[in-house]
Amino acid sequence: MAQAELRIDALPPAPLDAAAEFHRAQLDRARELIAGDNDALVIILPAAPNDHDDWRRALARDLARAYAPKRVNVVGGGDTAAISAMLAYLRDAPGITGQYLPLHD
Repeated sequence: MAQAELRIDALPPAPLDAAAEFHRAQLDRARELIAGDNDALVIILPAAPNDHDDWRRALARDLARAYAPKRVNVVGGGDTAAISAMLAYLRDAPGITGQYLPLHD
């Protein structure tokens, strides 16, 4: 099963600005990755306060619904080890889709 990854290193600090920037600059790329030969997509976003959770959940949920039965999940924050562990877990978890998964270091 091919799992694509879309890593975003920086977004604006305000939730509305971050959501707008992601949709403006990255949404088309996310759609291309999941519409291709990949079975799953994980979008990796930088750490953010809880006031970003709603738009990140909506992103994961709406992309997963639009591209089902392919899987889409969003991971936020975490150090390199935490991100690597979550990517490995999601690769072998075919029932998990449409989730926002905030990570901790």
